[in-house]
Amino acid sequence: MNTPSISESFLPKSVLCLKGYNAGKFTSDLVAGVTVGLVALPLAMAFAISSGVSPQAGIYCAVVAGFLISALGGSRTQIGGPTGAFVVVVAGIVAEHGLDGLFMCTLMAGVVLVVLGATGLGTAVNYIPRPVVIGFTNGIAVLIASTQIKDFFGLQIEQVPGEFLGRLEAIAERWDTLSWPATAMSCGTLVVIILMMRWIKRIPGSIVALFAGTALAWGFRLPLETIETRFGGIPSGLPHIVLPAFRPDLILPLLSPTLTVAMLGAIESLLSAVVADRMTGDKHNPNVELAAQGVANIMSPLVGGLPATGAIARTATNIRSGAQTPVAGMLHAVTLLIVLLVAAPLAKHVPLCVLSAILMVVAYNMGEWGEIPEILRLAKADVSVWGITFALTVFADLTVAVEAGMIFAVLMYIRKVTATTTVSRVTPEYIRAGFAHSLQTNEIPEGVALYRIHGPFLFGSTEKLSIVEEEIDRLPMVVVLRLRNMTAIDATGLHAIEKLADKLHETGRHLVLCGVRDQPAKLFERAEFHRHIGDANIQPTLEAGIRRAKEILSSLKKKNDVLVGA
Repeated sequence: MNTPSISESFLPKSVLCLKGYNAGKFTSDLVAGVTVGLVALPLAMAFAISSGVSPQAGIYCAVVAGFLISALGGSRTQIGGPTGAFVVVVAGIVAEHGLDGLFMCTLMAGVVLVVLGATGLGTAVNYIPRPVVIGFTNGIAVLIASTQIKDFFGLQIEQVPGEFLGRLEAIAERWDTLSWPATAMSCGTLVVIILMMRWIKRIPGSIVALFAGTALAWGFRLPLETIETRFGGIPSGLPHIVLPAFRPDLILPLLSPTLTVAMLGAIESLLSAVVADRMTGDKHNPNVELAAQGVANIMSPLVGGLPATGAIARTATNIRSGAQTPVAGMLHAVTLLIVLLVAAPLAKHVPLCVLSAILMVVAYNMGEWGEIPEILRLAKADVSVWGITFALTVFADLTVAVEAGMIFAVLMYIRKVTATTTVSRVTPEYIRAGFAHSLQTNEIPEGVALYRIHGPFLFGSTEKLSIVEEEIDRLPMVVVLRLRNMTAIDATGLHAIEKLADKLHETGRHLVLCGVRDQPAKLFERAEFHRHIGDANIQPTLEAGIRRAKEILSSLKKKNDVLVGA
């Protein structure tokens, strides 16, 4: 991964990728763009419907914002558009302030994102602890799934409450209105998507389920609620640019939702860009990416679209489909526009239960459920931050959840930092024990790279470990991480070291940790960190760590000699 020069640090990836662009890359981008465009179609409609607006609002957002995010962004393969993270927030804004409030909030959030990117604050999201991110991601997934129960089972509920408990109560009261045709269609959709994900990964299961379900419902005249029966269909043609009504009275009430939308947009887009980096070996520019997200969110409401951000699942689909440059993302938007112009009248036959089943899968996939056991093995403070954020996301609202999670996390940060301050007497025994950790008395052998972490390794500082990842292709086969002066670590820091260990392992390299202090050692033990590098690669001192590194090098040399001899 190459660090961009100063002259390149303000340019979007679409400009930087022009050098060396050819017909072969365009063909790859075209295939990827059309594929991810078709995948985005049902999702864009489903996100809009779940947010309490018309389905075309989601498509307009995917077309306009999706094109701008790819054209102006700092990631080579990022796909932008409406996402599940915004569903609950948008639904709340629409319910309380109407469409005018939503469009104003999106515009204001866009301005905030542009300011974050232009002022170089794109890395500020690194200061959000991992338990907070996982907590509200889990909570959002639960909320999205709960909003789909009505359409999934075809329940007759005139007005679904915005609160989680009220929603469950309304569902329980009207459970006797369950529609068996809708339930059967929803379950069939789930089965198709799951089977496609498991056995035929190259073809998007959501697209197959959408077309198959729509064809069955229309061909057999099944009694299902469709886009036509609820919304009257989707208008064909280009979206019209209309300036939203500016209401000064909504500025103050919308400040909190605006910050929530901006924060969610920043976190989701940068997380998606990081995933893209891992899959492609590229390195995104966070500030350029945030500025592009801001421009996209300023333009989306002008055509009646939703808030937009980077979409992790669609970005991964884009990469797996062969995307080479941001042109693929722009072609994904063009594909959606062509569908809007040509096939919009056919979309009115799409059953809402099919879209709800697709969103159920999205909610499950975005939930990061595998992270929960990891969180529960950590310190009680990290578990508490996760639990509070999750509970408040589900039972209160996202803004309160993130604010409370951040406040609690900051208090834990202060507690951990102050706990690292010690006063002790220096004795001859203490001095002798220090020789085993000394950089001066332990020579680093050839074939070993040594790094050290100095100070508390907590959320906000974990990005500094990227110095190792940036040099990974040039590193020797053994990397030793000296943690003698790492006085404290939290869940975010632990996750960063785990990712580094896995990345080194993927390249055939070995990681050895040495000199781990008491608090980090206890967290490593609870999190079962040894599964990533093996018990033998966690050593008590630098001296022992170097000895272990020599053993690994010797073993690698013997294997190489055997292969050469064979």
